[in-house]
Amino acid sequence: MSQKIIPNIWFDRNADEAGAFYTDAFPGATATVGARYPDEVPDWQSDFAGTPLTVDLVIDGYELTLINAGDEFRPNASVSFMLNFDPLRFDGDRDAARARLDETWAKLADGGIVRMELGEYPFSPCYGWVQDRYGVNWQLLLANPEGDPRPFLIPQLMFCGPVQNQAREAATFYSSLFPASEVGFIAEYPEKTGPADAGSVMFGEFRLAGQWFSMMDSAVEQDVTFTCGVSLEVRVADQEELDRYWNALTASPEAEVCGWLADRYGLSWQIVPENMGELMERPGAYEKMMGMKKLIIADF
Repeated sequence: MSQKIIPNIWFDRNADEAGAFYTDAFPGATATVGARYPDEVPDWQSDFAGTPLTVDLVIDGYELTLINAGDEFRPNASVSFMLNFDPLRFDGDRDAARARLDETWAKLADGGIVRMELGEYPFSPCYGWVQDRYGVNWQLLLANPEGDPRPFLIPQLMFCGPVQNQAREAATFYSSLFPASEVGFIAEYPEKTGPADAGSVMFGEFRLAGQWFSMMDSAVEQDVTFTCGVSLEVRVADQEELDRYWNALTASPEAEVCGWLADRYGLSWQIVPENMGELMERPGAYEKMMGMKKLIIADF
């Protein structure tokens, strides 16, 4: 099954450098230039003419897009990426899984910021949360091989600030929009913990179009929330499908630009045709896209 939802991460003029960093951090990962800025761009983008626009990063078969842009946005802790080091992926060898976790941690932490020290926690014999040198947040977990299998990489949404305690509601809403979707396991806070209400989500899982996501309501006050620093790109087959997702998700007219939108929780999405690469090769396509809010396929 092709991946319908592609997390996009915003970088400040160094997406290609970041791609090389991640291919070193994750054995077998690949990073290739997906698209380039045209040679003729608006004056405010003149520094980017002819340079990479996106870098396609694949980690263990999971696709991410690195956006090469300016300093307008940065990723933050509201969206992180869970990395499940399951001994079953290493022929049942727990020590090998732990060794790979340690190696990956060391590379991601180099030049980064440790948010939760790598160590033993009630929910895992080995866990840590690190923000790498580019501001991308990763949670590394030594998984229980007796549990249900999960992909190596799972995006996690942290609901905090203006959307505190709305994780369950959001997961239910998102699951109503996509096929092959459901809200799965949820562990609740047994009592009020910081800004997290009793009964809110301490940890939960949901699937969209067959892809796993996780979510949580923050147990501590945060100074961040969802931004364009990390967005979810939905690839659609035609204008009818594009319109359906756009109309269901968009909640902030001022955030609508070039196929981007923000939903009722502030999470950024991009609703784009699956043949976007072919469309962008048409004469004047970049200029046309820059003038759009919702993308109109026929207008390319």
